[in-house]
Amino acid sequence: MTNKIGERNTEFLLKAMVGIETIEECRNFFEDLCTIQELKEMGQRFYVAKLLSEKRVYNEIVQLTGASTATISRVNRALQYGSGGYRAGFQRAEEHEQL
Repeated sequence: MTNKIGERNTEFLLKAMVGIETIEECRNFFEDLCTIQELKEMGQRFYVAKLLSEKRVYNEIVQLTGASTATISRVNRALQYGSGGYRAGFQRAEEHEQL
């Protein structure tokens, strides 16, 4: 892991997240940690990333998600030049779909 966000508090949070074992446990953790709006925004960004990875165009993504073009652009930069977190997340989500 590149240590872009390596504060002690953040590392503690990441360690807790790695230990989450079930969808229910994950949902409970994030419902306690985040506001409803924060969860919706993270879900929106993740869905935007998935649509971008499927080569969908911005106008279609705006219609499907309600995301602004600025958000779509920011997510696209992370997909293109980021650490690969979105793609790893897609793989994990697909693995859980198969269970």
